[in-house]
Amino acid sequence: MMRYSNHGIDAAGRRTRVCIVVASPEIIGGHSVQANRIARGLSTEPGIDVESLWINPPLPGIFRHMRRVKYLRTLVTLSVYVATLLIRLRSVDLVHVFAASYWSFLLGPAPAVIIARLYRKPVILNYHSGEAGDHLARWRTAIPIMRLADMIVVPSMFLVEVFAGFNLNAVAIANTVAPNVFKFKPRDEIRAIILSNRNLEPNYDVACTLHAFALVEKEVPSARLIVAGNGSQANDLRKLAVRLELRNIDFIGAVDPERMPEVYHRADIFVNASVVDCMPLSILEAFACGLPVVTTRSGGIPCIVRHNENGLLVEPGDHEQLARSILAVLRDQDLARRLIKGALADSHQFTWEHARPKWLAVYQRLVDGRPQRLQDASLISGGIAPQSREAE
Repeated sequence: MMRYSNHGIDAAGRRTRVCIVVASPEIIGGHSVQANRIARGLSTEPGIDVESLWINPPLPGIFRHMRRVKYLRTLVTLSVYVATLLIRLRSVDLVHVFAASYWSFLLGPAPAVIIARLYRKPVILNYHSGEAGDHLARWRTAIPIMRLADMIVVPSMFLVEVFAGFNLNAVAIANTVAPNVFKFKPRDEIRAIILSNRNLEPNYDVACTLHAFALVEKEVPSARLIVAGNGSQANDLRKLAVRLELRNIDFIGAVDPERMPEVYHRADIFVNASVVDCMPLSILEAFACGLPVVTTRSGGIPCIVRHNENGLLVEPGDHEQLARSILAVLRDQDLARRLIKGALADSHQFTWEHARPKWLAVYQRLVDGRPQRLQDASLISGGIAPQSREAE
């Protein structure tokens, strides 16, 4: 559990105690990164104290050996987590719960929402998953739990529309990137050093990236692919690289978020081949670091990437189109510079300074007892302008 505090108070002398419920940083992913950025941002606000409660808490010493036993580990971790919720949520003023899909939703966010409502605490359900449509269609029991939340916040208008299809109101506040951490690197010339920074899971189709790179490598023998991330497909992808006879590919494994800026700065093109997605932090980080982005148009990605303006969009699963787009960036330096310039201009929309007033408005409504049940345009900031029809 981490705590952030600001020793100022508001005009009425009151302090607001916020508990952010999220996976611990040991699970490298966007949820813990975003939660940390929100917590640090809120901690500078007078009158707000923030603490993070981890869905996967460290087990007490006598139980640590149980982590090696799959189902027993889940049972013990869940028991410790629920006990911690019962103790900690009683003393806070607002509960901010990060959520994903399927079993993850059932085991993590659901207990937090239910216990918060038991204590009559206002609840924000901050849902981040491109699988929302399938989750809500297949797991109907999730919908009543979501309705217990006072407000559902999502990172893009894509998810606002998905939730609306299930009669659930949501508002969009975009993910953020710290520009003082992910700094812009000028590039005089775009080299054939390509970065993939997605977990090695089926939804992100890194295999498509490898197939595309095989075509790129035939055209540009000096090309290099850096694959950052880990996951269930790690071994299969390494075997695929051997079958494709890829000469210049580096699997560097999972990278600590604090080290990611240096990985972006080693590369010159960012590639994403996901088939299910929402608002990938990796694309926003690539924008900020000055890498031209080539990505599939899956899920909410067209909410942040405008084709031929701040990135190139291709169809999911089409490795040949992905390869052609990578080669287009390599062969046309003017195109690359245009994409970089457009991405950098848009990246200011994905900073804490831009998201801050929206989060504060949400928090203030709930603390004041005015839950957001209606769409309020002043709270919506799902990303850059929607994808135009001409670019589709």
